[in-house]
Amino acid sequence: MSQTVDRALSILPLLAQGPADLGQVAGTLGVHKSTALRLLRTLHEHGLVYRQEDQRYRLGARLFALAQEAVENLDIREIAHPHLVRLGEETGHTVHLAVYEEGEVLYIDKVDSRYPVRMYSRIGKPVAITVAAVAKLLLADLPEPERRALAAKLDYPMYTPRSIPNAAAFLQELAAVREKGWATDLGGHEESINCVAAPIRGADGRAVAAMSVSAPNVVVTADELLTLLPLVRRTADAISHEYSGTTSPKEATA
Repeated sequence: MSQTVDRALSILPLLAQGPADLGQVAGTLGVHKSTALRLLRTLHEHGLVYRQEDQRYRLGARLFALAQEAVENLDIREIAHPHLVRLGEETGHTVHLAVYEEGEVLYIDKVDSRYPVRMYSRIGKPVAITVAAVAKLLLADLPEPERRALAAKLDYPMYTPRSIPNAAAFLQELAAVREKGWATDLGGHEESINCVAAPIRGADGRAVAAMSVSAPNVVVTADELLTLLPLVRRTADAISHEYSGTTSPKEATA
């Protein structure tokens, strides 16, 4: 039975590359055409594949409907929260989770620092979009026309001398973030607060959220905080794998 299921599921990635006829499916699976036909008929009955008029098979509409329903029912906060708590326990610093919605970047989860000096961020509150590390990651992931249009209409308050002053500088920063795959806010919003952030990606590779670790200078220096970047990125990757339902490299070799 497990072999039958394995063979049936192997058909789906094949058809994702485009329509295929019975011979192609049988050849890819290494089985007789009668076996391939049986598998295709079962998948067809469940709406997962569709037989075209030219007798080739393609992925069925039911598969896309299931995928869309699954994505809509995923709660990134619920998935990410245990990972954020572990990161907070390991580092002792404030951990945030943020998403981009309708032109704003909002905090949707927070794990407080264990130190007496706390950040005054709140869940549900928009971040300082032109300087926050999580905002840079989420906006850097937007298509270029949308990125440019958004940058052109933003205000650029100079919270500190390190704040980004204008749209040209902001777009340059987003290009650098897009290239690196991570972001920082080193005193751009508050001179005494530094932050490092990494993206959380869905199955299509797009950033669905961003997470960060922040700390004041009186607790750790900016250079000390930057040493946590590999841990932050590993945590973001773990959340990404769980959210998208993919296997991490570590799991694949386990």
